[in-house]
Amino acid sequence: MVGIFKQKNPGNALVLLIYALVLKFSVFLHPVIPPLHKEDNFVYRVILNELAAWFKGMPVFFSVLTFLLLFTQATLFNRICNYQKLFPKANYLPGMSYILVTSLLPSWNYFSAPLLVNSVMIWVFFKMSTLYNSNKTDGSIFNIGVMTGIITLLYLPAMAFILLVFFALLIMRPFRLREWFMGLLGFTTPYYFLFIVLYLTNKWSWKNIVPEINFRLPGIPSNIWVTAGIVLLVVPFIIGGYFIQSNLNKMLIQIRKNWSLLLLFLMVGVIIILINHVDLYENWIVTAVPFSAFHAAAYYYSNDKILPSVTHWLTFAFILWVNYLV
Repeated sequence: MVGIFKQKNPGNALVLLIYALVLKFSVFLHPVIPPLHKEDNFVYRVILNELAAWFKGMPVFFSVLTFLLLFTQATLFNRICNYQKLFPKANYLPGMSYILVTSLLPSWNYFSAPLLVNSVMIWVFFKMSTLYNSNKTDGSIFNIGVMTGIITLLYLPAMAFILLVFFALLIMRPFRLREWFMGLLGFTTPYYFLFIVLYLTNKWSWKNIVPEINFRLPGIPSNIWVTAGIVLLVVPFIIGGYFIQSNLNKMLIQIRKNWSLLLLFLMVGVIIILINHVDLYENWIVTAVPFSAFHAAAYYYSNDKILPSVTHWLTFAFILWVNYLV
Protein backbone atom coordinates (compact mmCIF):
# COMPACT_ATOMS: atom_id res chain seq x y z
CA MET A 1 0.00 0.00 0.00
CA VAL A 2 2.89 2.38 0.76
CA GLY A 3 4.31 1.65 -2.69
CA ILE A 4 0.97 2.46 -4.33
CA PHE A 5 0.60 5.83 -2.59
CA LYS A 6 4.26 6.66 -3.17
CA GLN A 7 3.38 7.20 -6.83
CA LYS A 8 1.35 10.06 -8.27
CA ASN A 9 -1.27 8.13 -10.15
CA PRO A 10 -4.64 9.79 -10.88
CA GLY A 11 -6.31 6.53 -9.85
CA ASN A 12 -4.86 6.91 -6.37
CA ALA A 13 -7.56 9.46 -5.56
CA LEU A 14 -10.13 6.66 -5.79
CA VAL A 15 -7.85 4.28 -3.89
CA LEU A 16 -7.52 6.90 -1.15
CA LEU A 17 -11.31 7.16 -0.91
CA ILE A 18 -11.67 3.39 -0.56
CA TYR A 19 -8.80 3.37 1.95
CA ALA A 20 -10.59 6.04 4.02
CA LEU A 21 -13.90 4.17 3.90
CA VAL A 22 -12.29 0.97 5.18
CA LEU A 23 -10.62 2.73 8.11
CA LYS A 24 -13.48 5.05 9.03
CA PHE A 25 -16.62 3.08 8.25
CA SER A 26 -17.05 2.40 11.96
CA VAL A 27 -18.27 6.00 12.43
CA PHE A 28 -21.36 5.06 10.40
CA LEU A 29 -22.01 2.01 12.58
CA HIS A 30 -22.22 3.99 15.82
CA PRO A 31 -23.30 7.56 14.93
CA VAL A 32 -23.65 10.11 17.71
CA ILE A 33 -24.77 13.71 18.00
CA PRO A 34 -21.67 15.58 19.20
CA PRO A 35 -21.95 17.30 22.59
CA LEU A 36 -20.93 20.86 23.35
CA HIS A 37 -17.85 21.54 25.47
CA LYS A 38 -17.02 24.66 27.43
CA GLU A 39 -14.10 25.37 25.06
CA ASP A 40 -16.43 25.52 22.05
CA ASN A 41 -16.94 29.15 21.13
CA PHE A 42 -19.78 31.25 19.69
CA VAL A 43 -19.64 30.31 16.02
CA TYR A 44 -19.32 26.57 16.61
CA ARG A 45 -22.21 26.61 19.09
CA VAL A 46 -24.41 28.25 16.47
CA ILE A 47 -23.31 25.76 13.80
CA LEU A 48 -23.88 22.72 16.01
CA ASN A 49 -27.24 23.91 17.33
CA GLU A 50 -28.49 24.64 13.80
CA LEU A 51 -27.31 21.28 12.45
CA ALA A 52 -28.81 19.44 15.41
CA ALA A 53 -32.13 21.22 14.84
CA TRP A 54 -32.18 20.43 11.11
CA PHE A 55 -31.17 16.79 11.50
CA LYS A 56 -32.77 15.95 14.83
CA GLY A 57 -32.90 12.20 15.28
CA MET A 58 -30.42 11.65 12.43
CA PRO A 59 -26.99 11.33 14.06
CA VAL A 60 -25.71 9.51 10.98
CA PHE A 61 -25.65 12.92 9.26
CA PHE A 62 -22.79 13.95 11.55
CA SER A 63 -20.94 10.77 10.63
CA VAL A 64 -21.28 11.58 6.94
CA LEU A 65 -20.24 15.19 7.50
CA THR A 66 -17.22 14.12 9.56
CA PHE A 67 -16.08 11.65 6.92
CA LEU A 68 -16.40 14.24 4.16
CA LEU A 69 -14.43 16.77 6.21
CA LEU A 70 -11.62 14.31 6.97
CA PHE A 71 -11.37 13.09 3.38
CA THR A 72 -11.37 16.59 1.91
CA GLN A 73 -8.77 17.67 4.46
CA ALA A 74 -6.55 14.72 3.48
CA THR A 75 -6.96 15.48 -0.23
CA LEU A 76 -6.33 19.20 0.18
CA PHE A 77 -3.27 18.70 2.38
CA ASN A 78 -1.89 16.19 -0.11
CA ARG A 79 -2.27 18.70 -2.94
CA ILE A 80 -0.55 21.40 -0.89
CA CYS A 81 2.41 19.13 -0.12
CA ASN A 82 2.79 18.32 -3.80
CA TYR A 83 2.34 21.94 -4.88
CA GLN A 84 4.97 23.13 -2.42
CA LYS A 85 7.23 20.17 -3.34
CA LEU A 86 7.82 19.06 0.21
CA PHE A 87 9.00 15.77 -1.29
CA PRO A 88 11.29 15.29 -4.31
CA LYS A 89 8.48 13.61 -6.25
CA ALA A 90 4.73 14.13 -6.06
CA ASN A 91 2.88 11.36 -4.23
CA TYR A 92 -0.21 10.52 -2.18
CA LEU A 93 1.58 9.67 1.06
CA PRO A 94 0.52 12.87 2.92
CA GLY A 95 -3.13 12.10 2.19
CA MET A 96 -2.71 8.46 3.20
CA SER A 97 -0.90 9.49 6.37
CA TYR A 98 -3.62 12.00 7.28
CA ILE A 99 -6.31 9.33 6.99
CA LEU A 100 -4.14 6.94 9.01
CA VAL A 101 -3.22 9.48 11.71
CA THR A 102 -6.78 10.72 12.23
CA SER A 103 -7.93 7.12 12.74
CA LEU A 104 -5.53 6.33 15.61
CA LEU A 105 -7.77 7.86 18.28
CA PRO A 106 -11.50 7.07 17.96
CA SER A 107 -12.55 10.52 19.19
CA TRP A 108 -10.85 12.07 16.13
CA ASN A 109 -13.54 10.51 13.96
CA TYR A 110 -16.39 12.56 15.38
CA PHE A 111 -17.66 16.01 14.52
CA SER A 112 -16.10 18.68 16.73
CA ALA A 113 -14.85 22.25 16.78
CA PRO A 114 -11.16 21.21 16.49
CA LEU A 115 -12.08 19.22 13.37
CA LEU A 116 -13.45 22.39 11.76
CA VAL A 117 -10.34 24.25 12.91
CA ASN A 118 -8.21 21.77 10.96
CA SER A 119 -10.02 22.60 7.72
CA VAL A 120 -9.22 26.27 8.14
CA MET A 121 -5.65 25.70 9.32
CA ILE A 122 -4.77 23.61 6.26
CA TRP A 123 -5.69 26.63 4.13
CA VAL A 124 -3.80 28.94 6.51
CA PHE A 125 -0.69 26.75 6.28
CA PHE A 126 -0.83 26.92 2.50
CA LYS A 127 -1.05 30.72 2.54
CA MET A 128 1.83 30.89 5.02
CA SER A 129 3.97 28.65 2.83
CA THR A 130 3.55 31.03 -0.12
CA LEU A 131 4.78 34.12 1.75
CA TYR A 132 8.46 33.43 0.99
CA ASN A 133 8.23 34.11 -2.76
CA SER A 134 5.47 36.71 -2.64
CA ASN A 135 6.17 40.39 -3.33
CA LYS A 136 2.78 41.74 -2.30
CA THR A 137 2.02 40.14 1.04
CA ASP A 138 -0.14 42.62 2.95
CA GLY A 139 -3.40 41.16 1.66
CA SER A 140 -2.31 37.56 2.26
CA ILE A 141 -1.07 38.30 5.77
CA PHE A 142 -4.30 40.13 6.62
CA ASN A 143 -6.36 37.17 5.34
CA ILE A 144 -4.23 34.74 7.34
CA GLY A 145 -4.90 36.84 10.43
CA VAL A 146 -8.65 36.96 9.73
CA MET A 147 -8.92 33.18 9.30
CA THR A 148 -6.86 32.63 12.44
CA GLY A 149 -9.21 34.95 14.32
CA ILE A 150 -12.26 33.11 12.97
CA ILE A 151 -11.08 29.72 14.25
CA THR A 152 -10.87 31.17 17.77
CA LEU A 153 -14.60 31.84 17.46
CA LEU A 154 -15.00 28.14 16.68
CA TYR A 155 -12.69 26.82 19.37
CA LEU A 156 -11.36 29.03 22.14
CA PRO A 157 -7.89 27.45 22.69
CA ALA A 158 -7.15 27.95 18.99
CA MET A 159 -6.15 31.52 19.91
CA ALA A 160 -2.64 30.08 20.34
CA PHE A 161 -2.42 29.90 16.55
CA ILE A 162 -1.69 33.63 16.55
CA LEU A 163 1.78 32.50 17.64
CA LEU A 164 2.03 30.48 14.43
CA VAL A 165 1.19 33.58 12.39
CA PHE A 166 4.08 35.46 13.96
CA PHE A 167 6.41 32.45 13.63
CA ALA A 168 5.51 32.27 9.93
CA LEU A 169 6.34 35.95 9.45
CA LEU A 170 9.61 35.45 11.30
CA ILE A 171 10.62 32.48 9.15
CA MET A 172 9.22 33.41 5.76
CA ARG A 173 9.70 37.18 5.67
CA PRO A 174 12.33 39.76 6.65
CA PHE A 175 11.11 41.72 9.64
CA ARG A 176 8.70 44.49 8.65
CA LEU A 177 6.61 46.01 11.40
CA ARG A 178 3.84 46.81 8.91
CA GLU A 179 3.36 43.11 8.07
CA TRP A 180 3.20 42.10 11.72
CA PHE A 181 0.64 44.83 12.30
CA MET A 182 -1.43 43.58 9.34
CA GLY A 183 -1.46 40.07 10.80
CA LEU A 184 -2.57 41.34 14.21
CA LEU A 185 -5.19 43.58 12.61
CA GLY A 186 -6.58 40.64 10.65
CA PHE A 187 -6.69 38.50 13.81
CA THR A 188 -8.73 41.12 15.70
CA THR A 189 -11.13 41.87 12.81
CA PRO A 190 -13.58 38.99 13.57
CA TYR A 191 -13.76 40.21 17.17
CA TYR A 192 -14.71 43.67 15.96
CA PHE A 193 -17.81 42.21 14.33
CA LEU A 194 -18.42 40.00 17.38
CA PHE A 195 -18.46 43.08 19.61
CA ILE A 196 -21.07 44.68 17.34
CA VAL A 197 -23.29 41.57 17.42
CA LEU A 198 -23.06 41.26 21.20
CA TYR A 199 -23.84 44.95 21.65
CA LEU A 200 -26.85 44.90 19.31
CA THR A 201 -28.27 41.75 20.94
CA ASN A 202 -27.75 43.06 24.50
CA LYS A 203 -25.37 40.23 25.33
CA TRP A 204 -22.34 42.41 26.00
CA SER A 205 -20.38 40.97 28.90
CA TRP A 206 -16.70 40.85 29.74
CA LYS A 207 -17.08 37.10 30.32
CA ASN A 208 -18.08 36.77 26.68
CA ILE A 209 -15.19 38.94 25.55
CA VAL A 210 -12.36 37.89 27.85
CA PRO A 211 -12.64 34.10 28.33
CA GLU A 212 -11.16 32.21 31.24
CA ILE A 213 -7.81 30.65 30.33
CA ASN A 214 -5.98 27.96 32.26
CA PHE A 215 -3.24 25.46 31.51
CA ARG A 216 -3.20 21.86 32.68
CA LEU A 217 -1.05 18.91 31.69
CA PRO A 218 -2.95 15.96 30.19
CA GLY A 219 -3.35 13.00 32.49
CA ILE A 220 -1.73 9.65 31.85
CA PRO A 221 -4.05 7.63 29.55
CA SER A 222 -5.87 4.96 31.54
CA ASN A 223 -6.79 3.06 28.38
CA ILE A 224 -4.10 0.83 26.89
CA TRP A 225 -5.52 1.39 23.40
CA VAL A 226 -5.16 5.16 23.70
CA THR A 227 -1.57 4.67 24.87
CA ALA A 228 -0.85 2.40 21.90
CA GLY A 229 -2.42 4.95 19.53
CA ILE A 230 -0.21 7.72 20.91
CA VAL A 231 2.87 5.49 20.50
CA LEU A 232 1.95 4.81 16.87
CA LEU A 233 1.50 8.55 16.44
CA VAL A 234 4.86 9.54 17.92
CA VAL A 235 7.25 6.83 16.67
CA PRO A 236 6.75 7.43 12.90
CA PHE A 237 6.97 11.18 13.61
CA ILE A 238 10.41 10.72 15.15
CA ILE A 239 11.51 8.55 12.22
CA GLY A 240 10.17 11.10 9.74
CA GLY A 241 11.92 13.92 11.59
CA TYR A 242 15.20 12.01 11.36
CA PHE A 243 14.82 11.56 7.60
CA ILE A 244 13.94 15.22 7.10
CA GLN A 245 17.00 16.29 9.07
CA SER A 246 19.18 13.93 7.02
CA ASN A 247 17.91 15.34 3.73
CA LEU A 248 17.84 19.07 4.59
CA ASN A 249 20.99 19.77 2.56
CA LYS A 250 19.26 18.46 -0.56
CA MET A 251 16.25 20.76 -0.17
CA LEU A 252 15.68 24.26 -1.45
CA ILE A 253 15.52 27.04 1.13
CA GLN A 254 11.75 27.44 0.77
CA ILE A 255 11.16 23.72 1.36
CA ARG A 256 13.33 23.84 4.48
CA LYS A 257 11.30 26.76 5.74
CA ASN A 258 8.06 24.88 5.08
CA TRP A 259 9.26 21.92 7.15
CA SER A 260 10.27 24.30 9.93
CA LEU A 261 6.81 25.84 9.74
CA LEU A 262 5.23 22.39 10.08
CA LEU A 263 7.32 21.70 13.17
CA LEU A 264 6.22 25.02 14.69
CA PHE A 265 2.64 24.11 13.71
CA LEU A 266 3.01 20.98 15.83
CA MET A 267 4.51 22.88 18.77
CA VAL A 268 1.63 25.38 18.79
CA GLY A 269 -0.81 22.48 18.50
CA VAL A 270 0.66 21.01 21.69
CA ILE A 271 0.11 24.36 23.43
CA ILE A 272 -3.54 24.26 22.34
CA ILE A 273 -3.90 20.82 23.92
CA LEU A 274 -2.79 22.30 27.24
CA ILE A 275 -5.24 25.26 27.17
CA ASN A 276 -8.45 24.52 29.10
CA HIS A 277 -7.60 20.84 28.82
CA VAL A 278 -10.49 18.34 28.82
CA ASP A 279 -10.42 14.62 29.56
CA LEU A 280 -11.32 13.73 25.98
CA TYR A 281 -8.83 13.66 23.11
CA GLU A 282 -10.88 15.53 20.50
CA ASN A 283 -8.71 18.63 20.75
CA TRP A 284 -5.54 16.64 20.00
CA ILE A 285 -6.61 16.51 16.35
CA VAL A 286 -5.17 20.02 15.84
CA THR A 287 -1.77 18.28 15.67
CA ALA A 288 -2.86 15.87 12.91
CA VAL A 289 -1.67 18.02 9.97
CA PRO A 290 2.02 18.31 10.96
CA PHE A 291 2.06 14.75 12.28
CA SER A 292 0.80 13.53 8.88
CA ALA A 293 3.55 15.34 7.02
CA PHE A 294 6.29 13.75 9.14
CA HIS A 295 4.63 10.34 8.91
CA ALA A 296 4.64 10.71 5.13
CA ALA A 297 8.37 11.53 5.29
CA ALA A 298 8.97 8.35 7.28
CA TYR A 299 7.29 6.33 4.53
CA TYR A 300 8.85 8.23 1.64
CA TYR A 301 12.52 8.52 2.57
CA SER A 302 13.10 5.05 4.02
CA ASN A 303 15.46 2.98 1.86
CA ASP A 304 14.20 -0.19 3.49
CA LYS A 305 11.08 -1.43 1.70
CA ILE A 306 10.09 -3.78 4.51
CA LEU A 307 10.10 -1.42 7.52
CA PRO A 308 7.63 1.16 6.06
CA SER A 309 5.26 -1.63 4.99
CA VAL A 310 5.43 -3.32 8.40
CA THR A 311 4.85 0.02 10.16
CA HIS A 312 1.91 0.84 7.91
CA TRP A 313 0.17 -2.53 8.19
CA LEU A 314 0.76 -2.67 11.95
CA THR A 315 -0.90 0.74 12.29
CA PHE A 316 -3.65 -0.27 9.85
CA ALA A 317 -4.39 -3.46 11.81
CA PHE A 318 -4.40 -1.57 15.11
CA ILE A 319 -6.92 0.94 13.77
CA LEU A 320 -9.25 -1.81 12.54
CA TRP A 321 -9.02 -3.58 15.91
CA VAL A 322 -9.74 -0.45 17.97
CA ASN A 323 -12.49 0.95 15.76
CA TYR A 324 -14.35 -2.25 15.02
CA LEU A 325 -13.64 -4.75 17.79
CA VAL A 326 -12.87 -2.85 21.00
